[in-house]
Amino acid sequence: MKQFSKIFKFELKGYFKNKIFVGITIFSVIAIALSMFIPNITSLFGGGEPEKRVMLIYSNDAEFSSLAEQYFSAAFQDYEVEMADGGVDELKERITSGEAECAFALNGLSSFTYYVDNLSMYDTNVATANAVLIELYRLNAMLQNGLTPEQANDILDVRIEAKTTALGKNQIDNFLYTYVMIIALYMVILLYGQMVATNVATEKSSRAMELLITSAKPTNMMFGKVLASCTAGFVQLAAIFGSALLFYNINKSAWEGNALVQSIFNIPIDLFLYMLVFFVLGFFIYAFLYGAIGSTASKLEDVNTAVMPVTFLFIIAFFVVVLSMASGNVDNTIMQICSYVPFTSPMAMFTRIAMSTVAWYEVVISIGVLVGSVIAIGILAAKIYRVGVLLYGKRPKLTEVLKSVFRKEK
Repeated sequence: MKQFSKIFKFELKGYFKNKIFVGITIFSVIAIALSMFIPNITSLFGGGEPEKRVMLIYSNDAEFSSLAEQYFSAAFQDYEVEMADGGVDELKERITSGEAECAFALNGLSSFTYYVDNLSMYDTNVATANAVLIELYRLNAMLQNGLTPEQANDILDVRIEAKTTALGKNQIDNFLYTYVMIIALYMVILLYGQMVATNVATEKSSRAMELLITSAKPTNMMFGKVLASCTAGFVQLAAIFGSALLFYNINKSAWEGNALVQSIFNIPIDLFLYMLVFFVLGFFIYAFLYGAIGSTASKLEDVNTAVMPVTFLFIIAFFVVVLSMASGNVDNTIMQICSYVPFTSPMAMFTRIAMSTVAWYEVVISIGVLVGSVIAIGILAAKIYRVGVLLYGKRPKLTEVLKSVFRKEK
């Protein structure tokens, strides 16, 4: 235990003395703080409400124009809707000059042309205009068939009351939490896993490992390095996400109109605890693998090539989960299998817990398999570490290292 404590403190101190590590943490906290203050800063310098964008409407039917202006103004509340009198040429000129953002040239009740300078991939104005004209067409048909304007409006203004009750999980509510956790796990594993492998390879190339390996147990060294890396990672994440939570609460009133930001900071406590469990166990699995493989690299330049199979394994797991989330079916057969495979379960099972209904015993089995795998892989990684750090020259194949490990056991 004394050896483990010394190694853990030494490795952790190395992270906290690393200028890049400290710099990234401080920069991230400052960036988060500025982001949370954006609404207040904008209101401070913006001078009040932002000016509405201008939308032009042109119709060659004078009787229809006032009705069109009324309906389009109600449908496009983010725009200042104006009627144009100069025809299509005026619409084009005012758009290209920047005076207006877009325009509709109405050719009766069932046809129009939409004019815009740069068409955004998120532009939904045409779909909204379609709905407006359909309503206008129906209103006109009712008036022509003898209904009064009041009767026609009563028919068109009917509102259907609809309620949705989710007996399981609402995927929309939990999608953001799941996505944030998966992205965070992806970045932390690739970043800190690579750092563990690099640190081991650096020590090996300095030949200091020959002295260390004879004075400390490989299990203590491997677990000390991985736990120090994990602790440093969580300190950094706690600083970043903790500052985000702090500055969000300071500016909470300014974010009241933003449902997206509010939902991120309102994660349920049970889901947050599951996130921590799968995050920590998933990190341990890959950190041990990175450390073991890093010990087999003879030169620092070989580390990236050596860890590539592990990186590809994790990337495949990441894409399986992300594609399942995108499809809306997180309980497909592949995801169910991945929920019990230790290399994929940290992301797969957490996604299923967050976005579907999973039986309690499935969660227990998944966590149990994951805990057992962390211990087994950690011990195996320590044995590979002891053999790998003493092998110099050409980088040995993994099969050769494993043969040496089991030969030593005999």
